[in-house]
Amino acid sequence: MKFLPIVALLAATAGAAQAQDAGTLINGMYPQLDAIYKDLHAHPEIAFQEQRTAARLAAEMRKIGFEVTEKVGKTGVVAIYKNGPGPMVLVRTEMDALPMEEKTGLPYASKVAAAHSCGHDVHMTAWLGAARALVALKAQWKGTLMFIGQPAEETVSGAKAMLEDGLFKRFGKPDYAFALHSWPLAYGTIGYNSGAVSSNSDAIEITFKGRGGHGSAPDKALDPIAIAARFVVDVQTVISREKDPKEFGVVTIGAINGGTVGNIIPDTVKVRGTIRTYSPAVREKILAGVRRIANASAAMADAPTPDVDLIPGGIAIDNNEALVTRTEGVLKQAFGDANVARMPAMTASEDFSQFINQGVPGMFFFTGVYDPQAVAEAEKGGKPIAFNHSPYYAPVPEPSIKTAAQAMTLAVMNVMNGSGAKP
Repeated sequence: MKFLPIVALLAATAGAAQAQDAGTLINGMYPQLDAIYKDLHAHPEIAFQEQRTAARLAAEMRKIGFEVTEKVGKTGVVAIYKNGPGPMVLVRTEMDALPMEEKTGLPYASKVAAAHSCGHDVHMTAWLGAARALVALKAQWKGTLMFIGQPAEETVSGAKAMLEDGLFKRFGKPDYAFALHSWPLAYGTIGYNSGAVSSNSDAIEITFKGRGGHGSAPDKALDPIAIAARFVVDVQTVISREKDPKEFGVVTIGAINGGTVGNIIPDTVKVRGTIRTYSPAVREKILAGVRRIANASAAMADAPTPDVDLIPGGIAIDNNEALVTRTEGVLKQAFGDANVARMPAMTASEDFSQFINQGVPGMFFFTGVYDPQAVAEAEKGGKPIAFNHSPYYAPVPEPSIKTAAQAMTLAVMNVMNGSGAKP
């Protein structure tokens, strides 16, 4: 017991040295990272079309010294770097952009009908920065790096595609997995949690059936618009009256399509929406409730049974408690206690869960992208800052990328310079 303080002191000293080394390396390489970031930002590609993006990442990883395999899961990239015996650590970045117009006005803004409005360009650049830093610091760790560039995260289908293409069978099953996501926090800050950090997502596709007719004679028709309207209102009672109010759950109807003109009752109406939950039990309750109320809404009008498709999407990411605890100490030492903190789970969905649900301890964390003063003013009721998926989402590149790259470097080294035992 007498030696524990000395051991702790040595560990703290080593951790501080690693943080300084990583920070110095990333500062030195930033001009190259900045050029890559602006190129990726200006040339976004949507899900499973990331040909140029994947080729750029593959070329950069080969320069660093990784063994690179392309076209895993259609457009995915797998880069492997072996550095002696030790754990294998997966580091994931997403490559796809959103099918939307960018309105930031930045000099390097996208000019096509796609935009990196979720920050995947920040993630890719930090991913490259971490890879460079880790190889430069290879004398301080042992094991194998598995850096993957994942396609189609926005459609929550890219991770599944890579796994179905034999990701773990062909390249090995990792001992740990990390991923990060830019978030509208102050740059230089990091957020995380244990347990659920994202939501389950399920898509709603319902076709209500009626009988078309003239708008002046509704008694001669069977109006599916009225049935759909009843469903849209009544389905919210699943949230307000059936779900435990302490549990998270959302049903949002985002589209109702039916009819052509005001004086014609259509034959059918299609309703589209999304369900978001954390708990598997809550998810099942809401899925059952949506289906039941859709059928009941049609039955009340004596209409045919609707076609109800509830389509699974992303599964909630469940961060490993031991890995989170192990990592947060390193991050706090590097960035300061005030800049590294636990935060509530996001209500959006992700498919990083596909990798860690294979029995791999994982940690998904968030890094800030905005000027701290702008964030503070927004929190006080000032000018709002753009959220992810906004056409105005515009991270401040340098501090955002540097923080993300350094945080990922330290998180990976922390599990590769010890015993390698799983948490």
